[in-house]
Parts: sequence; C-alpha cells; structure tokens
Amino acid sequence: MAELRIAICDDYERAAPAGADWGPIRERADVVVFEQPFGDAARAVAALRDFDAVCLMRERTPFPAAVIDALPRLKFIVFTGEVNRAVDHEAAARRGIVVSSTPGGPARASTAELTWALILAATKRVVAADAGMRRGHWRGDAQGHGYALPANLEGERLGLVGLGQIGARVARIGQAFGMEAVAWSQNLSEARAAEAGARLVSKQELFATSAVVSLHLVLSERTRGIVGAAELAHMRPDAVIVNTSRAGLMDEQALIRALAAGRPGWAALDVFETEPVAPGHPLLGLPNVTLSPHLGYVNAQVFAAFHRGMVEAVGAWLDGAPIRVVNARR
Repeated sequence: MAELRIAICDDYERAAPAGADWGPIRERADVVVFEQPFGDAARAVAALRDFDAVCLMRERTPFPAAVIDALPRLKFIVFTGEVNRAVDHEAAARRGIVVSSTPGGPARASTAELTWALILAATKRVVAADAGMRRGHWRGDAQGHGYALPANLEGERLGLVGLGQIGARVARIGQAFGMEAVAWSQNLSEARAAEAGARLVSKQELFATSAVVSLHLVLSERTRGIVGAAELAHMRPDAVIVNTSRAGLMDEQALIRALAAGRPGWAALDVFETEPVAPGHPLLGLPNVTLSPHLGYVNAQVFAAFHRGMVEAVGAWLDGAPIRVVNARR
C-alpha cells in the first residue's frame, strides 16, 4: 500500500509547520507543505493528484466538484475556520470524502480590527504620508506632490452594510470615535440595529450620507454584487468604502470606474476577485485606494487555533474517528 500523503496548501506565511506539533502526523504519513498559490484549478489538481488528505487555509484554494472529482486518492479535507464556501461539500460527500473544520480563534475580532486599520489609514492618509517621508518629502506623497488633507471622523456617519458579529464590532468602535452608526441589510430590523447601537436606514440613504461605508455580509447568491455602480454613484466624493468581507459583494470593475471618476473618493480593500492580485491590476495603479493582502483573519492567535485544529482533525481522521465533520458522508 502506498504511503499516506497529506498536503498543507497555501501556507503563504510559512507558519503551519511551526504552528502546531506535526510530529505525530509525520510519523504516520508524508506531509508536504505548499507555500505558493497554485494559481488555477488545473495546477491545483496537478499538484494534489497523489495526496490522500488536503489541509486548506481558509478559501485560498477553491475546491469545487471539478477539483474534487479529479483527485482519485483524496479521502479527507480539513479547512481552517468554521465555514468554507469554496469547498463543494456535496461533491465531497458523494465521493465519500470527509470534510472537517477547525476552531476559528479570534478571527472576528481580527477582521474588525483590520477594518478600522484600513479606515484610519485611508482617512488619515497614512500610506501616502509614510511613502512620502521615506522619499524625503515632509508633507507630500511619494512623488513629492501634496495629498488630500486627512479627514476627521468624529461627528460623521458610519454606514454598515451588514450588522452581524463583525459589523456590530465595527459599529461599536465607530461610536467610540464619536461617529453615528447606521446600518442596512436585507433582513435587518430596527430592533436588531438598535441592539448594536446603530440605526436602520434605507440602502440609498446609507450610501448617500455616510463618510465611511463598510461591508460585512455573508456572500451568497442573494448578496453577490449587492454593491454596484448605482450604489457607488450615490456616495459622497469624500467618502471611503471598505471591504474586509468578500470581494463578490461588490462589482470590482464598477468600483474601479467609480474611483477613477472620484465618487467615492477612496476605497480600502482587503479582498479581491482574484487572489493573489496580479501585477498590473488596475486597482494597483489608482492613487485613491488603500490595499492589504487579505489580512482580516491573519494573526498569531488565529493561526494558532487554525494549525492546532488542523493537526487534531488530521490525527482524528487517521484514527478513524474524524471530528468537526461538516458534510454528511454517503
């Protein structure tokens, strides 16, 4: 019988081997770490064809039915975090492949904190100021030109598109800055908004009046593209739109056109249609964008929970008693 092989995918940070004790797993199987993204489904299949188990870091590598069905040896998938919509759980169940999750750690707090890091970086012009200073310009951008004056948040309106656990955290922090929090989503009630210290308003009012609009919805067929050209056109020319949730919530091409036209005035983004973002992408050339490489859940405490959970799940599967199973085997 061939040796069991386990793949750890997308370890961009080179953190997985040191994040947990893989020793007991390595005694029972060959463990291979892939640090670079595969790039597309064909490359993923080519790399993973001879593996029995695959460990996925969040949704970095999509696992649709076409990928699952092309991996003849695959018997087990574990993904980090509690939910992964990039894995086709039905396809895995059809093949008898067990899919497990890991604890999420303080991922919601991490994403809320990054949201505010992006809001502050964008409104206070931190990136332009830092780049300018490093090039010897005391009050100018990296080319020595003046940049827009920083904005003040106190007394301004913070618009939350989605007011779940992360959106509510972002709202509370905004209130600490002296902002008025308003919110909208398809199912949000006045009572639920009030519980988070926000006020329910219409979608059009939120986009038209908020100095900062931040997206915090689960991506689904109903929410995909929920922010498009019409919503962006309603925004103030001095407003910032922030997305630390899912790229599919917003029409990326419409955003690029809107930023070039100056309405909204700025975007702060942690998520993108294609990740990693390719060199030469139009967003990289816009001066009114603050970017981060999908760092919402990336921190030491979250990764510790992820990697320990990964080792536990693999070990339990090897023992024939899988834990945190999220699909029904058929």
